[in-house]
Amino acid sequence: MTQEQPTAAQLDEVRAAVRALLHQPDYDDGSAGPVLVRLAWHSAGTYCATTKTGGSNGAGMRYEKEGADPANAGLQHARAFLEPVKAKFPWVTYADLWTLAAIVAVKEMGGPEIAWRGGRTDFTDDSKVPPRGRLPDGAQGADHLRFIFYRMGFNDQEIVALSGAHNLGRCHSDRSGFEGKWVNNPTRFSNQYFKLLLANDWKKKVLPNGVEQFVYVEEDMETEDGEGQPEELMMLPTDVSLLSDPSFRPWVERYAADKDLFFDHFAKVFAKLLELGIYRDAAGRVINEENVEDGYRSAPKKSDTATAPGDQGTKQVGHEAGPLKEENAKFQARKNGARL
Repeated sequence: MTQEQPTAAQLDEVRAAVRALLHQPDYDDGSAGPVLVRLAWHSAGTYCATTKTGGSNGAGMRYEKEGADPANAGLQHARAFLEPVKAKFPWVTYADLWTLAAIVAVKEMGGPEIAWRGGRTDFTDDSKVPPRGRLPDGAQGADHLRFIFYRMGFNDQEIVALSGAHNLGRCHSDRSGFEGKWVNNPTRFSNQYFKLLLANDWKKKVLPNGVEQFVYVEEDMETEDGEGQPEELMMLPTDVSLLSDPSFRPWVERYAADKDLFFDHFAKVFAKLLELGIYRDAAGRVINEENVEDGYRSAPKKSDTATAPGDQGTKQVGHEAGPLKEENAKFQARKNGARL
C-alpha cells in the first residue's frame, strides 16, 4: 500500500506499541530489545558509500537474497516480534519499523535518546538488495573492522562507539557460531562492555564447532541462587582487537571511564548508521529513486512465526560470507603493499 509519509502522532503510537512488546520472558534474557537493535544494525550496515547501494531503505531482509545471509541468522525472531505492531499499523513500512524499534529499545534499556527520521519505503522486489558479505565477521581483527566500516563511511572513533552495542544481547552457536554474552546484564545499555574489555584477562577458547572466541569467568563469584559458577562472559576476536590497535584502544579507555561520553557518541553514530543509504531534501523527505517513484510504500504483513529463510549457515566463517574473507585478505594485501 502507498501513502504519505507518517505523521509524528502516528509514529508515537508505533513507539508505544514497540515498548509494550519488549518484555519477552521466554526469549534469551527476557527482552526482545537486544535482537531488535541487531535487526536495525544489520538492515543498515549493508551500505557502501562508493556504490551508493545498501542501507536502511527497502527492508531487503524480507527477501531470501538478504535474509538468508548467515550474518543475519536469528534475526527472524526480531522480525516476528514486530509483526503484531505491523498488524496494528499496516501503513508503517518495515524499513521504518525496524529502525524505529531499535532506538525505542535502546532508550527503554537505559541508553541514550537517539535521533530518528522516518520515510523509508519497502522494496517491491529483491533487485536492489545488496550482495551478501558486507556485514562484520566477528572472527576477524582490526583491519577487517576498518575494511567493513570505512566502506560505510565511519572513522575509527565511530567504529569503537558502535562496538559498544555489544553491551546488549548474546551470541548463539547456531546463529553466529559464537556463544555467550558480553556483559553480566545484557538487557541494560551501559559502558560495561568497555570496562570489562579492559579489566578482565580474556582467554582464548575453542568451541565444539571449531570457532575461537575469548572468555572470562569470575572464579570467586557465585550465581544469584548461591549455587555453582556464573555463566562465563565472552568477547569476539574483533572485540579483543580493539585493545591491541593503537587507534582503537584510546577510545575504549575513554568510553570505559566516561559513560556520558560514550552515550553521546553512540547516539550520534547510531543515528548516522540508520540514515545510511537514505537521501533527503531540505524538508527531510526521502528522495531515493524508489521513494520518488512509488511513494511511502508499505509491504504486506508477513508471518507472525519466526521462520528463517533457507540456506542460513550455522556460522559466517566458511559459508556464504566466504567472499568477505577474500575481500578482507585483498584489503590487507593492498595495505601491506602500500607500506613497502
